[in-house]
Amino acid sequence: MIERVGRTVFEAPFGAMAQIVGDSPEVAEIRIAVLDEVSKKIQRAGGKALFPYNVVRILLKANGSEATVFERDFFRRFFDEEVRKSLAKQACRFPDDLRVEIRVGIGDAAGELRIETLSEDVQPPAEEAPRARRVGRLIVSAGSANKPEILLQKARTNIGRLVDVYKAEGLSRRNDLAFAEDNPINRTVSREHAHIAHDKKTGEYRLFNDRWYKRGNKAENNCGLWIVRDGMGQEVHRDTRGTRLLPGDEIHFGKAVVKFQIR
Repeated sequence: MIERVGRTVFEAPFGAMAQIVGDSPEVAEIRIAVLDEVSKKIQRAGGKALFPYNVVRILLKANGSEATVFERDFFRRFFDEEVRKSLAKQACRFPDDLRVEIRVGIGDAAGELRIETLSEDVQPPAEEAPRARRVGRLIVSAGSANKPEILLQKARTNIGRLVDVYKAEGLSRRNDLAFAEDNPINRTVSREHAHIAHDKKTGEYRLFNDRWYKRGNKAENNCGLWIVRDGMGQEVHRDTRGTRLLPGDEIHFGKAVVKFQIR
């Protein structure tokens, strides 16, 4: 029987597979055997029909290259649909993850057919190992700061002119990287110039402008903060989203410059 199905499929014209599956008397014999086995395994619970298994496995033995015929997906889909329709027709409940498997072996007992019904636990998808955080750092290349370089290990890193910034009410802010020494470059850095925030979910570092200025004023260096990337300057204006930093970016705080890297 199985050999006849194999020959029929191999000899069929292109595109005739679906009709063969539905009309082949050999496939019909396998279908009857499968549905009979499924019906035998239906149980009764509270006066209702229940098929408690989530796997119907069809085991076939075939000769040579004919084995590959039954491994094609259209056979599995055909039997999967037939099993579901049969159970629904009998008003029988069955697991949502019910599936039909076809396994074909090559051996001397070609033509052998066996049907198994099993309950298998669905394995949850393996969780990805948490990615190791790549820590950013700033390296001072122009200007005199309290540190020649700083690791961006905090959720927020402040940059400005002084370490401690006071207002009338008291301490307003503490800068992690401060350009406090009095020199022409450092004087271009504002007390509360900028900060860099790290997003744990995306791993991104974003640069924010903290200076107070009027947008639209075309006075030179009004923005006071920009990055140089691939030889092109890009202003970083004050907003709520900030600008994503990329390794190799040069950050300009006035005339003070730091380089952003990730290690």
